[in-house]
Amino acid sequence: MTDTADALTALAALPGVPEAVDAAREACTQLRWHNALRRRTEEARAESGVRAARASAALAGARFPVAMLRDAARGAATLPDDPAGRTASGALRAAAEATRLDGVWSTAPMQALARLHTAAAAGLVPDEALGRPRRAGEAPGDGADLLTGAAPGDVVPAPDGGDPLTVRLDGLADLLRAPAEAPALVVAALVHAEVMTARPFVVGNGVVARALCRAVVRGRGLDPTGVAVWEVPLLVAGPSYPLTLARYAAGTADGVRDWLVLFAQAVVDGAAEGGAVCDAVQAGRLTPAG
Repeated sequence: MTDTADALTALAALPGVPEAVDAAREACTQLRWHNALRRRTEEARAESGVRAARASAALAGARFPVAMLRDAARGAATLPDDPAGRTASGALRAAAEATRLDGVWSTAPMQALARLHTAAAAGLVPDEALGRPRRAGEAPGDGADLLTGAAPGDVVPAPDGGDPLTVRLDGLADLLRAPAEAPALVVAALVHAEVMTARPFVVGNGVVARALCRAVVRGRGLDPTGVAVWEVPLLVAGPSYPLTLARYAAGTADGVRDWLVLFAQAVVDGAAEGGAVCDAVQAGRLTPAG
């Protein structure tokens, strides 16, 4: 654990990262003081969760209007029974499951990961594959946009299932158990990137990565209200999101720094998105985001 703490301290000190971490922390602090969160936190959190799920599903290739996901979340509509609809339904379930992982992701990390995958991938894989990391010889079915730039079309390789993947998951578990004094932004960003690049499951890795990151952002106190919607800025970022993750996967200090700074900016912008949700809640209206 000391090695993990030392590594996190070093990464948090990379050029540009301290300023990015401070900006994200300040944005979330300002969001926390919004008047709507004095009495209507649950309403704002629910709407933010829907918008987060909508963006996460869109990043996984399933684009639906936020109004449709809002209706699906409250049981007033059913999403299509096709891969896109099942992906969006999984994103909704994973976002909801993330709110129930307090005290689990840090004490039983692999259980938390399995629960999120079971929520995200139901209907997309056979039941026996839900929550189960890839076995030897099994390749992930997502991550084709994690391009290395080494040659046109080269994709970041995922660790083979079995022992190589187990090593990466052990590292992820150590990260999730990082000391409380470790910067929440750095821990959350690294958790996100590790799941995205290791791709532990045959499908659903992006949705799981973002849901687990959401649980960490909230659980470590960066955004304890769960109202910041940093998934939306990642969707708006377009190709720079997976390409920056690919640079992270290269393992260089510059690549890790670029990812930490990009994610921190997404949190800043996501806090502004959360503020817009709070404004709508306070005014008694919820305007669909598209």
